[in-house]
Amino acid sequence: MTTIKVTIASLFALGAMMISCGSDKNDTPQPQPTAPEETKTEDVRVLTTTANRAKDLTETWTAFSTTDNMSPSTIRLTPDETFQTIDGFGAAITGSTAYNLLKMSDSDRQKFLKETFSPTEGYGMSYIRVCIGCSDFSLSEYTCCDKEGIENFALTDEETKYVIPVLKEILAINPSIKILGSPWTAPRWMKVNNLTDLQPYNSWTGGQLNPAYYQDYATYFVKWIQAMNKEGIKIYAMTPQNEPLNRGNSASMFMGWEEQRDFIKQALGPKFREAGIDTKIYAFDHNYNYDNMADQKSYPTKIYADADASQYIAGAAYHNYGGDVNELNTVHAANPDKELVFTESTAGDWNDGANLQKRLVNDMEQITLGTVNRWSRGAIIWNLMLDAQRGPNRPGGCTTGFGAVDISDDYKTIRRNSFYYIMAHMSAAVQPGAVRIGTRGFSTNGLTYSAFRNPDNSFALVLSNSTSNDVKATVDDGSHHFPVSVPGNGIVSLSWK
Repeated sequence: MTTIKVTIASLFALGAMMISCGSDKNDTPQPQPTAPEETKTEDVRVLTTTANRAKDLTETWTAFSTTDNMSPSTIRLTPDETFQTIDGFGAAITGSTAYNLLKMSDSDRQKFLKETFSPTEGYGMSYIRVCIGCSDFSLSEYTCCDKEGIENFALTDEETKYVIPVLKEILAINPSIKILGSPWTAPRWMKVNNLTDLQPYNSWTGGQLNPAYYQDYATYFVKWIQAMNKEGIKIYAMTPQNEPLNRGNSASMFMGWEEQRDFIKQALGPKFREAGIDTKIYAFDHNYNYDNMADQKSYPTKIYADADASQYIAGAAYHNYGGDVNELNTVHAANPDKELVFTESTAGDWNDGANLQKRLVNDMEQITLGTVNRWSRGAIIWNLMLDAQRGPNRPGGCTTGFGAVDISDDYKTIRRNSFYYIMAHMSAAVQPGAVRIGTRGFSTNGLTYSAFRNPDNSFALVLSNSTSNDVKATVDDGSHHFPVSVPGNGIVSLSWK
C-alpha cells in the first residue's frame, strides 16, 4: 500500500501557529503535530485529528488481530453491497487562491501543494473547482468575452498569469486531478433584465441570459474548455451556472430550471456533442432548499423529466447554504441513474468557520461523510487558500469567509481550518474510483462512518465522533479484524490491504 510520507518540516511549517484573520486575531502557537513513525511495518494506516489539535493529521499504524473476533462492538464491512463510485475530494482554486499561492516562495508553495495534492507524498486531494470567468474571489470582474461578439473570446490575465500556472503545478504533482468549472455570470452583453422585457442589462450582478444568445453562450463554454485543454488542463465536468437562484452576488445571474433546461437541450448539449467534448454537465449547483422558491423546488429532477435535456446531463450539484443534506437522498431516489456531487461550502463568521472545536466534526458529518453517505460522488469546498484579510475578494461578495487554509501577511505561515482537515482525511484513505460499500453492526450516538473499496483492492473506513468521549470498536472486513479508537470530537481515517 502506498504510504503518505509527510516530512516533519512541512508539518511544522503548516501547523505551527495560528495566524490573524479579520477580527479573529490569536497568536497562540498551535500544538505541534506528531511526526509519523519512521518504520511502518504494521497492517492498517491510521490518520487522526482532534478538534483541540492534540492530534493534527497524526499518522500511526496498527496490526491485524490474530485472535478470533468476539467483540460485540464490531463494524463489519460488506463489500458485496455497493453504492456510488467516488470521484474525489478537494477545494476551489479561485483567482484569489492562485494569487495567494503565487505570493509564496517557490519552495514553500511546492511543499504545500505536494502535501495537499500528492497521492504518494501528501494527502492526495483529487478534485478542484475553478471559475469560468470571475467570482466574488477574483482579482477583478471579467468574463472571457467582455467585448461583444463570441469571436472575441480569449482567456484573460487572471487565467494565464494566476490560475493556469497554479493548475499546471498541481497537475505536475497529481496528473489525475479532476477539474470542474462553473460560471458566475455570462458576458454582460448576453444578459437582459428579465425574459419578458428583454432589455439590455449591463451589470455583473443579477440579470438573465438572453435566449437570443443561447448558441453564443454554448460556444463560449466550448471555447473555454478547448482553450484550457490547449494548456494541458482537461475539464472533467462543469455546471451551466453557479447558484442559479442567487441574484445578489457580486457576479451572478438568475437561471430558473426552465431556462437551464432549454439552454442545455437547445444549445449546450448539442454544441458539446458537435465539438466532441466529453466534459460532464451537472445541473443546478445551488442549495438544498432551492432558496425557498416554490416554483424551483426539485430543480434538477424537473429538468431530467425532459428527455431532450436529460440526455446531456450527468447529474446535479449542490451547496449547503440552505436546507438539509437529506435532499440528496430525495433527488437520488427520484433519479437513481443520475449522479450527485457536492461543489461548495464556505466557512465564515456566520458559522464560526475558524473555530476547529465547533466545526471539525460538524463539517465531517455534513460536507464529506454526510454527502457521501447520501450518494454524492465527492465534495469540493470553496477557496483552498485565502489571506489574513480573507481575500482578495470583490465588493458585494463574501468578505467574511475563511479558506481551507489561511496564510499570513508575509505569505509564510499557514493555518489549517476545518475544511482542510475533512478533505485531507477523505483523500488520504479514499482513492478516486473507489466504491462506497455497505457496513453493518456497531453504531452509537455521535459516531458517523463510511466504508469504501479502493481501485487497488484496499479498504478504507472514515469515522467521526461528535461526543466528548472516545469510542472504541473493532473493524472486520471478513478476512481481517483490528481495533480502532475514535477520539472524542475527532476524526479517524483507516486504510489497509
